[in-house]
Amino acid sequence: MNRLRRSIRAAGAAVLLPAAVAGCGVKPTGVIDAGEPASGLTKGMRLYFASDTGLRGVPRPDLKVKDLNDTFKLLLAGPDEAERQSGLTSLVRSIKSYRATGEAGRIVVEAPEAYLRPEDRLLLGQLVCSLARTYSVLHPEVRPDDVRVTLRPQGEPLGPYHCSPFLAG
Repeated sequence: MNRLRRSIRAAGAAVLLPAAVAGCGVKPTGVIDAGEPASGLTKGMRLYFASDTGLRGVPRPDLKVKDLNDTFKLLLAGPDEAERQSGLTSLVRSIKSYRATGEAGRIVVEAPEAYLRPEDRLLLGQLVCSLARTYSVLHPEVRPDDVRVTLRPQGEPLGPYHCSPFLAG
């Protein structure tokens, strides 16, 4: 008797399942074109500021830059009020110590008056990532991740660095 009941239940499920799945009224459609999928890094200007959890990129889509040295002025100005309220700050304290030049995806920052150390990861990351983004904005064919930044402060040169290790924490 139990075997008969199980057989009836199985047969009922086999009949009802396709009806339940197809009965919702949704008909199949073809491929719908919705544009390009999201991929890679965002485009446009982005500055990187320090927070208690590491570096955070802040989009500045309408910001126009003329050269790499504009980056130092923007970092010195710091985050806006809302960004400060969310815990962001700039570690760049002086722009007279920095001068950047770039060519072929490589940036060199001359900073003879600056005292920078490899342990200053947030400051280094803020400079490296913001400069890499500025370079990419000025040279759209170059991705920010492909830019290498070397800093030449007092003492030994630092780098070359890529941005991504600074964002990984």
